[in-house]
Amino acid sequence: MAIDWRQYQAEGFFDELIASPGKPRHAAGELCRFLGALNDQELAHYRSAAELAIRTMGITFTVYSEGDGSIDRAWPFDVVPRIIARSEWEQIERGLKQRVQALNLFIDDLYHRQRILKDGVVPRELIANSRDFREQCMGINPPHGIWAHICGSDLVRDKDGTVYVLEDNLRVPSGVSYMLENRQVMKRVFPDLFENYSILPVDDYPAQLFDCLSALSRRRSKRPEVVVLTPGIYNSAYFEHAYLAQQMGAELVEGSDLVVGDDDCVYMRTIEGLSRVDVIYRRIDDLFLDPEVFREDSQLGVPGLMRAWRKGNVALANAPGSGVADDKVIYTYVPKIIRYYLDQDPILPNVPSYLCVNKDEREYVLANLDKLVVKPANESGGYGMLIGPAASRKEREAFADLIRRQPRNYMAQPMLSLSTAPTLIDSHAEPRHLDLRPFILSGKKTYVTTGGLTRVALRKGSTVVNSSQGGGSKDTWIVDVEGN
Repeated sequence: MAIDWRQYQAEGFFDELIASPGKPRHAAGELCRFLGALNDQELAHYRSAAELAIRTMGITFTVYSEGDGSIDRAWPFDVVPRIIARSEWEQIERGLKQRVQALNLFIDDLYHRQRILKDGVVPRELIANSRDFREQCMGINPPHGIWAHICGSDLVRDKDGTVYVLEDNLRVPSGVSYMLENRQVMKRVFPDLFENYSILPVDDYPAQLFDCLSALSRRRSKRPEVVVLTPGIYNSAYFEHAYLAQQMGAELVEGSDLVVGDDDCVYMRTIEGLSRVDVIYRRIDDLFLDPEVFREDSQLGVPGLMRAWRKGNVALANAPGSGVADDKVIYTYVPKIIRYYLDQDPILPNVPSYLCVNKDEREYVLANLDKLVVKPANESGGYGMLIGPAASRKEREAFADLIRRQPRNYMAQPMLSLSTAPTLIDSHAEPRHLDLRPFILSGKKTYVTTGGLTRVALRKGSTVVNSSQGGGSKDTWIVDVEGN
């Protein structure tokens, strides 16, 4: 047999599929029986079929390296899915909806009355020194009071089985196209499993996204003109931009394809002339959106776009300025933000965190760098962080200097024992650490994907799951059975 679950050892971590050697979790029983019955040749066949499907479907991601520029690589994918029982997922879904609702209320408050600052719940100086707070957004009223229409919150599970929110991604969260493509690959490779399992679908996401975006239009028309604004083909997420535009039936545009008219409306250049645009799903950062307001040298944005948005003539998703709640320092205040706006206890806990801007917590962090993970407030993709237990003394000393110079820019967390899942290595299964990024759409109603993008650290012992740093992904199955 290729996979002998009796030999599989999760080494003290919570494993998503295997409760103990030889004993799958109830929700994963059918899958483990299927995989355990395959021989080496059959297992290799399924893996090759998945790799062929990925090449045929053109699923790629872009990495950057010095000297070589950008390189497109085939999407790294593991054919053993991650499984979560529906009963557990429903609780997670409620927690995500609660969290995003509170964050949107927080962002709207910051750009209006700033009650939460006046009441001292969030220190005013944290916002004053925030890289992503936009004075230019003060007083603007986006449709339905929603600023972060698309959110990707990263979840992790500790060794005791507790699910934590690791961070929130509210600016231009990416990865949903890979979630959708992972499912298509699995359906091609394992059609029989989808007949035997009651797996909740994710395929409706493009339709849900289009409905969410369309509802932002303030023009009364049968079908609002929705466009996806991309920086262009050299962006690392260009595959996703093109994929989502195609799936929604929306136009994929660059800044040069749009113009703001004398009437402060946005128009798209077409072969038939200018066509009015109602909603822009923008995948470029705030500072490049409008050279009249932000960076004057931006070639990616549209002059006058902020003026059109302020007047309500076009909707932008996510709204400029929403990144103020994306800050990893602000993240530590989210439980208080939930209690302040919703008068509820958080359903999903934060990872315990230390703020380097606070003297006592900073001293603790500096004294325990060998035990902690230190993150910069505004970086993403796993960059700019220190994984203390894996760092050298020289690296820790250099990071200590950074913290002392810019304490506002750093926070720290204990090293979690991230959960694992069986991952195919050669012809057998080994545990690899993973996380999960579900996607939440906020508009007139809130929609949460049934599952999300499971990212897996393919290197043994690694907890860095980002594809740009050697990570891969798995399909995520929410199954309609009572699991443990």
